[in-house]
Amino acid sequence: MAGVRYALSRVGSGLLVLVAVAFVTYAVFYLLPSDPAQLSCGRPCTPENLALARGFMGFDEPWWQQFLHFLSGIATGRTFGSGATAVRCAAPCFGYSFQESAPVASLIVDRLPVTLSLALGAAVLWAVAGVALGVLAALKRGTAWDHLTSAVSVVGVSAPVYLLGLLGILLLGFTLDVVPVSGYVPLSESPVDWAWHLVLPWVVLAFINGAVYVRLTRGQMLEVLGEDYVRTARAKGLPERTVVGKHALRNVTLPLVTLFGLDLGGLLGGAVITERVFGMPGVGSLLLDAVGNLDLPLLLGTTLFAAFAVVAANVVVDLVYGVLDPRARLT
Repeated sequence: MAGVRYALSRVGSGLLVLVAVAFVTYAVFYLLPSDPAQLSCGRPCTPENLALARGFMGFDEPWWQQFLHFLSGIATGRTFGSGATAVRCAAPCFGYSFQESAPVASLIVDRLPVTLSLALGAAVLWAVAGVALGVLAALKRGTAWDHLTSAVSVVGVSAPVYLLGLLGILLLGFTLDVVPVSGYVPLSESPVDWAWHLVLPWVVLAFINGAVYVRLTRGQMLEVLGEDYVRTARAKGLPERTVVGKHALRNVTLPLVTLFGLDLGGLLGGAVITERVFGMPGVGSLLLDAVGNLDLPLLLGTTLFAAFAVVAANVVVDLVYGVLDPRARLT
């Protein structure tokens, strides 16, 4: 019963955060001096035509009232305009992009497979490699391997993603010509080409994010290996694999799970720079296009989707934390 209450409290907290983020985001975007109706007014844009455009798009009401319509549209859908020219946005309606002539939700769903492929593949790579290298560095503390791993992780933490991406394209793409440098092939068309076009973005993201995991895992392992229960396990003659895997690494996973959830949630919201560098049509690229076109409904929808991904990742991390450490359910 305590576990159910814990899960419900975390989900409820996540929903409240999403509503608060939606409110602030909506207020900020729709109080900007730019006018989306002006872009759709046509030429010449007379005051009468501008008023008609604002009424059709729902921008002729106070922003707080627009926000209430936005929330109700998520549950029941919305209709923009009236008569034969009315545009229906089915639930869940997160707005309608009049520049793209499509609901915001459908535009995000169309781009989501690219972002999911990029984020999940890179996350698996950096989690496995980062934790493994961090454990080895801790077990070989003070050796050449430890110093080399620490030096490489410093480079990964310090280097910006666009710089590593461009260097990877220059070296592996143009100079050696061993991997594709841009584009995306759907998994349904060719699993091999899908993975091959994602190798370089995966490696770049894994190198940058994995560097943090190496440093965190190494520090946590060194701390845990000095605990009394680890020394007791070794004194009992347990194999080193059992001491490291069952006793030490298990206690290191708690902060790693938190970090992994936050990193993955951020990437699922759109790896903006990485997608742009490698020419991948994901959610991050959609967000940049919305900024460049001043498409406020699309900009709002992609921002809220990114917030949802982060909040959802936090909720999942809290639930996993409660499974790994039952004491967390009491907080």
